[in-house]
Amino acid sequence: MRATRRDFLIGTGLIAAAAPFPALAQDKPKLRFSAVFSEQDIRAEMMKMFADGIKDDFVFEGYYGGTLFKQGTELVALQRGNLEMGNIAPQDISKQVPAWSVVTSAYLFRDAAHLKTFFNSEPGAELKKLAEDQLGIHILGPTYFGTRQVGLKPDKKINTPADMAGIKLRMPNGDAWQFLGTSLGANPVPMAYAEVYTGLQTGAIDGQDNPLPNVENMKFYEVMSQIVLTSHLIGFDILTVSAKTWNEMSADQQAKFQAAADKAIAFSTEKHLGREKELVDLFKRQGLNIYTPDVEAFRKHAQEKYLASDLAKDWPAGMVDKINAL
Repeated sequence: MRATRRDFLIGTGLIAAAAPFPALAQDKPKLRFSAVFSEQDIRAEMMKMFADGIKDDFVFEGYYGGTLFKQGTELVALQRGNLEMGNIAPQDISKQVPAWSVVTSAYLFRDAAHLKTFFNSEPGAELKKLAEDQLGIHILGPTYFGTRQVGLKPDKKINTPADMAGIKLRMPNGDAWQFLGTSLGANPVPMAYAEVYTGLQTGAIDGQDNPLPNVENMKFYEVMSQIVLTSHLIGFDILTVSAKTWNEMSADQQAKFQAAADKAIAFSTEKHLGREKELVDLFKRQGLNIYTPDVEAFRKHAQEKYLASDLAKDWPAGMVDKINAL
């Protein structure tokens, strides 16, 4: 067989010397990340911080505002190999792994710190393993984005779920969301997000539930008299990487990758918590009455409703008690 010039160069080692060193940068694996939050969101800052932490090993490509994959389709894209990373709603995971619906229920997590503690605990590891085994995704951690509170137009004082009787509380469409409204003692009313301001203005609804940053963005505070700090649902998504991508990393790369995620998530969580505190003061200055009800009464009522429902039949045995005990 006739030797080619390339064979000669390989044999002499000259091809290695001839290759320009910067070309090595092109050999880094590409990570495509998809999320529905905008590029102005605190969580976009989180992902830019994360990208900086992994730049030695990966080329990060962030797509925000649902520009690469629409909300709810990111998980399937990860499973099909069309995406390497995503910020996935736990509700989307629970559609394929029903046991995950436990983390979407009211009053499961007390606050952002409790959420973090759970995902670092043995019960949290159990759910993460279910997702990895059944969905082919590796979970890096929960990305907190705010605590849902009840905002009302009427000035009726709310202390327990009994006080919510007859309150027409807007909830997003869907059985799980409507059940959440019922678990608070309210009369849930399905209504599109864009219609809430008018609904409050006209009296079609008495109230809505959203994290305080949403209340600011949508100006709901203009048509409400009070915010009841029920803290009934800790809002979070799940920062994930495909198991295929994760398993192709060395142990050292995995450690660096996780450390970068932990640092970025902590930054985002603190920034969200800070903004929520600022908004309490802002809304008080706008004239809203803001107070904390008997949260334990709400928690007890909601958890009893959930445990007696069909939703709980897929929850791992004892999981709620384990989470409550953390």
